[in-house]
Amino acid sequence: MKRRVVVTGLGAITPIGNSIESFWNSVKIGKNGIDKITYFDTTDFKVKVAAEVKDFNAEELLGKKDAKRLDKFTQFALVAAKECIKDSNIDLESIDRERFGVIFSSGIGGLITIENQMTNLINRGPSRVSPMAIPAIISNMAAGAISIEFGILGTCLSVTTACASSTHSIGEAYRSIKDGYLDRAIVGGTEASICRFGIAGFQSLTALSKSEDINRASIPFDKDRSGFVMGEGAGALILEDLESALNRGAKIYGEVVGYGTTSDAYHITSPRVDGDGAYRAMRDAIKDANINPNEIGYINAHGTSTDINDKVETLAIKNALGEAAKDVYVSSTKSMTGHLLGAAGAVEAIISIKALEDGFIPANINYLNPDEECDLNLVKNEGKNKEIDYAMSNSLGFGGHNGTVIFKKWRGK
Repeated sequence: MKRRVVVTGLGAITPIGNSIESFWNSVKIGKNGIDKITYFDTTDFKVKVAAEVKDFNAEELLGKKDAKRLDKFTQFALVAAKECIKDSNIDLESIDRERFGVIFSSGIGGLITIENQMTNLINRGPSRVSPMAIPAIISNMAAGAISIEFGILGTCLSVTTACASSTHSIGEAYRSIKDGYLDRAIVGGTEASICRFGIAGFQSLTALSKSEDINRASIPFDKDRSGFVMGEGAGALILEDLESALNRGAKIYGEVVGYGTTSDAYHITSPRVDGDGAYRAMRDAIKDANINPNEIGYINAHGTSTDINDKVETLAIKNALGEAAKDVYVSSTKSMTGHLLGAAGAVEAIISIKALEDGFIPANINYLNPDEECDLNLVKNEGKNKEIDYAMSNSLGFGGHNGTVIFKKWRGK
């Protein structure tokens, strides 16, 4: 018999809040986390804005040792994981830690360390490359560091599927718990790629918005959209077998009920123009949840603010939900946070879960000009108080990786 899987802990580091409480409050008021880049001089760059994490002091939060040896993406992951573990109220000494897993993702890994250490190599020679460079760079280090920090002995994986990474980490953990391989897992994603190399690379790909107006840079589904805005941060969740959660009296935020994962098999950066891969991920998640499309009350869209993504996702939503697509509320919270790449799915899953818990649907902020090819039921500029039973979150990654998760409001067993 398949087991039910619930969410019992949350943690976040984001451009609009460095805790779950501050983050969710910012989402509810429609706070914009985008501003001018402060991490480096952008004089020679066409891209001038990003969604940076503010007021993050690694030494204060993690100590000097970890602040020095860990790349920022792992620092973000550890801080979010600490909040998540504390929020879950799990007694690590009383549980079977061999049945506790970590599935924590990064789309890129230690890009800041790569940039810094390559600079050392070129300017100062190979002897000046840090002995900690490789451990800091590798994208599995966030999952490894979390496992080490909390003594978690079960499955420890890092799913790397570009911008779908942390949605896939949630889905794979959900399956592992549902099928009895684990009792619980800490899942999510982290990213810290706002550096000269990261911005230059995506700029050369013509994927980033060049707008210097912070309120018109990340504008998903708006006709004037011109590219995404780079964000950074981490999101962490505890997924747990329902019986285990009830036995220990855990707070339950919501239930994971559906997961779909597909490949476009099409192009290294562009989604299929017919939206087939995204459609099939949503279709499979709906089937897994054993619900009808009209039961979904809210979709947190991938909604990157690029021309092709938003048109393709609109088409995929219409194909997956049929007539119900006219009524389901849709927003892309990347309008507030920018695009957190491998961490986007986890942060947006948290938003979806909180939307169910609070009966509040977040806005697609700074939306002005409708696009006839993106004619969804968008929540425009202001959030909406609305009780819903199911929320869907989509993630679509370079390489054709698609992931969809569906959450159900917790109303008791």
